[in-house]
Amino acid sequence: MTADSSRARVQRSDDHACRLSEVVERVSGKWSIGVLLAASHGRIRYTELERAVPGISRRMLTLTLRNLERDGLLARTVHPTVPPKVEYRLTDIGVELCEALTALTDWAQRHEGAIEAARRAYDGTNATAEPKAG
Repeated sequence: MTADSSRARVQRSDDHACRLSEVVERVSGKWSIGVLLAASHGRIRYTELERAVPGISRRMLTLTLRNLERDGLLARTVHPTVPPKVEYRLTDIGVELCEALTALTDWAQRHEGAIEAARRAYDGTNATAEPKAG
């Protein structure tokens, strides 16, 4: 194997890791999770999403919807009415992602007490172990 082919393989691996990281960051964001979970119940309109995701601004909702649609997780349908009626629904891969998010949410709820207890124990043990200046 030549040094060039080795570098090319490392570059492909780095590119792949960057793309995966980008996707995970996109779908794990606070607003993305809220929008995806709200859309997991079926077709939903913009104003319903706005109410379903507390604290999201209209601008952030619009950006989140565009990104999720671009990534193929949401499908947008515009009905030719006056005013136009716009609905969003999960795509097949969006449904699959929501299943994974639901499993993660269930896991977090089941272990919330244990995680909190571990944090208290850690904080109590390490409270006196502050770094010394020097």
